[in-house]
Amino acid sequence: MLFTRLNNERTAFEPQKNVVQFAVGLDGGGSVAADNLGHVYVVWHGNPADNGEANRRVWVARSSDDGRTFAREAPANQEPTGACGCCGLRAFADDRGTLRILYRAAREQIHRDMYLLTSTNHGKSFTDHLVAQWELNACPMSTAYISEIGGNDLIAWQTEQQVYFAKVARGEQELSARFAAPGLGRDRKHPAVAGNARGKVLLAWSEGTGWKRGGSIAWQVFDIAGKPTEVRGTASDLPVWDVVAVYANPSGGFTIIY
Repeated sequence: MLFTRLNNERTAFEPQKNVVQFAVGLDGGGSVAADNLGHVYVVWHGNPADNGEANRRVWVARSSDDGRTFAREAPANQEPTGACGCCGLRAFADDRGTLRILYRAAREQIHRDMYLLTSTNHGKSFTDHLVAQWELNACPMSTAYISEIGGNDLIAWQTEQQVYFAKVARGEQELSARFAAPGLGRDRKHPAVAGNARGKVLLAWSEGTGWKRGGSIAWQVFDIAGKPTEVRGTASDLPVWDVVAVYANPSGGFTIIY
């Protein structure tokens, strides 16, 4: 798991370094998060013993000096949930320093549930919360997303062929009511979510993608109460292996990148 940071002069990136000291067996991609207090977190799931998805764990390498040095990685999930091998996880540090990790489990290799890990002490310890259950004897090759809006964090995930988002109060674990993408889609995956200063939320996702197959994207804006608005759309040119990213503009609008 390679990491690099912009140098102090902001002219180039420093030589890359491997933050894995022992938790090998990477798969499904990792994630990086940073706060404004000097903490940087590199997160992945791995299995040094190489004895199956059900025994994979989520690992965190922590830095307290803006990524100059990293401590030896430590496990984040204490419960034996496993981690879905090809599924990507997501880490996010909000503006109050709370670290969250959203990942897909693989308990007994059939329980592909979504879990949210939360740390309020800069990654030293975590509490976990079951977000959504899904029984599937296969890897769905999914991704997750976290962002923030006002006094809440936003999380987005896939369950079966639908995508969802929910709000989580800062420092808490309990989710607000979850909201699904409206209508019917074709194999909805890879959601991304963002909220603006007015309380509106944009949820975007892919449809029809697969192994070596591109697809399309769709998006929907929700009002502050979670009700779908008339602002929605689609685009049919999502390349192979691509996913969407979203952010809120200072003007109150949204930008979708793919």
